[in-house]
Order: sequence, then structure tokens, then C-alpha cells
Amino acid sequence: MESKLQTSFNLNELIRENVKKLVPYSSARDEFSGKGSVFLDANENPYDNGVNRYPDPLQRTLKKRLGEVKAVNSENMILGNGSDEVIDLLFRAFCEPNRDNVIICTPTYGMYEVAAGVNAIENREVPLDDNFQPNVEAVLSAVDAQSKMLFLCSPNNPTANLLEENKLLQLLNSFQGIVIVDEAYIDFAPGKSLLSKLSEYPNLVILQTLSKAWAMAGIRLGIAFASKEIIDVLHRIKPPYNVNCLTQAKALKLLKDVDSCKEKVEVILTERDRLKLFLSDLNFVEKVYSTDANFILIRVKDARQLYQYLLTEEIIIRDRSKIKNLNNCVRISIGTEKENEILRAALTKFDKQS
Repeated sequence: MESKLQTSFNLNELIRENVKKLVPYSSARDEFSGKGSVFLDANENPYDNGVNRYPDPLQRTLKKRLGEVKAVNSENMILGNGSDEVIDLLFRAFCEPNRDNVIICTPTYGMYEVAAGVNAIENREVPLDDNFQPNVEAVLSAVDAQSKMLFLCSPNNPTANLLEENKLLQLLNSFQGIVIVDEAYIDFAPGKSLLSKLSEYPNLVILQTLSKAWAMAGIRLGIAFASKEIIDVLHRIKPPYNVNCLTQAKALKLLKDVDSCKEKVEVILTERDRLKLFLSDLNFVEKVYSTDANFILIRVKDARQLYQYLLTEEIIIRDRSKIKNLNNCVRISIGTEKENEILRAALTKFDKQS
């Protein structure tokens, strides 16, 4: 079925005027095609040590492999130094400082607000409902002519739940700006990605990462999937060599073993369900929230007391109490089987003391 926005969405109206006029930096590696054996074009040190040459600025080999894994064309993706760089690029491409605004549904990932502040963009917060789902009517009521982007995190961080697809599609059909759906944790909710909707929604940008399910947080590699038109805009303003050669090489190596990734995800999901049942039986736990991610959000009687106790046991969790509507809530990532066993023993001891 054709999206309503295929006829009403106009990307050109969203692009900042300075970006439209921008002549992107042309690196040495962009200016030739074919095969070379003697490289004297980039003022590099000629003595090979594995990292003396600049990396491919468009990460072609890595994108080809990611395209095979994700079933998405390379022209529909841009890679960044973590998803945070891509988020910043989106602000710089589509939001005019001190004039435009973006909308986020809280509580959610804190970098959206930080990126808005860094770029001098008004951040309009619309609370999620009691089930941590978007209030579509409230979101659309917050929109005005200067609303350029809407951020939606699914599964949401720190609440762990997927956002309902029908609500996401309602917003994609109704919001005339860019809708960013952050799917950093989507590998823990198989079959729930919106990647298959890219061709239907020209205003859709999907963020994913290799940090979570693929266990590559240390290499900082984020991915944005979108229409070729949006990707082309972002490529115009990205730094020429934003993804270094070490990151590209490590990602390519680890992306070869899809089965290993799937096996580890299955173990994490099994451990997650086991921990969720365990937490439900503890006296100091007031609520265990639904989870579609590799972590669990719980509300306890005294979050600070629990945090400090676990710290004495050398177990680190995340106290989320300072976030609005998450009073006395803590977030617990799913560890290895051994780590989860250590956590359960410590929580049992704490429960008896409470």
C-alpha cells in the first residue's frame, strides 16, 4: 500500500539552505576510480605499517557486507563514529539553529536532547503514556511549522519496550518532518524492525548499531538507513574519514560470523527471561517492566540503597531515578550466565536484609 507521504513529503523543504549550497570536501580517495598500486595523491607516509593509508571514506566493502546481513542496499546507508555522530549529522543537515525544533518522547535516550542543545535547537518533550508508548495525538499537537525531526527509540532506552508499530506508522504518515526510529536494540526483538518500510516512507530514518547484539561497542560504529536522497544529504556534510580503518577491518571480521551473534543473542534472551522471573519474586522489587531489549527496567523501594549495596559487591547497575517518571527505577543489563548468577546471589542477600 502506498504511503500517504510519498506525495506530500518534500525533503528539499527540510534541508538547511547552507547545506543546499555546500560543496562537500573532496578527499584524495574520492577523486579516482579504478585500481592503483602506487599512491602519491594523499600526502601519506609511504612506509606500510597497516595504518599509514587513509581509510575508504565511503566504507564500500563494509557497507557491502552490512547490506548482505541487513538486506538493505549500500546506497541506503551511512556509517558513523557511533550512532551519536549520525544523530549530530541529522541536526546539522535539517535543523536551523535558534529557529527550528525537534520532538522527543520521554523518557528516552539522552543523546537526542544533548545533540539538540549542542546544535542550538529547541527540544520539545512529549511524555510517553503509562505503558511507555507514544501518545500520537500529543505528539502531533506539539508540532508546528518549525518542527523538523521526531525521535522515537524502539526498543526504548531506558524502558526496554518496543513501540507499537501502528503508532510508529501513524506518526510516519502524519509528521511532515524526518522521523528517526532508533533501533539500537532491535536484534533482541527479531522481526520487529521497520527496515522493510524504508521504501514506503521517504521521511523515515532508522538508526542501528553494532554495539549491542554484535558486541562491538568498543569500535564505535553506528548505521543510519534511509532513502538515497537523505543519505546523499548526510554524506555531503560528514567528515571525509569518519570511520577509521581499524574499525572497518574489525567490523568486517566479526560480521563474518552471523551464527555466533545469533547464538549469543539467544543466550541473552534466555538469561533475560530467567532474570525477569527471579526479580518478580523479590520483596523489594515493586515492578518489573516489559522488556524487548538486552536489559530490564525495574522499580524498587529505594533505588539509591540498592545501587550502593551492589556497588559494595562490585556489581554495577544504572540508577535511572533522576529521569522524570522513573523514580526509584534501576536498569540492569543482561550479563553472562556467571555474571547473572553472581547478581542473583547478591540480590537474594539484599532482599533478606530489606
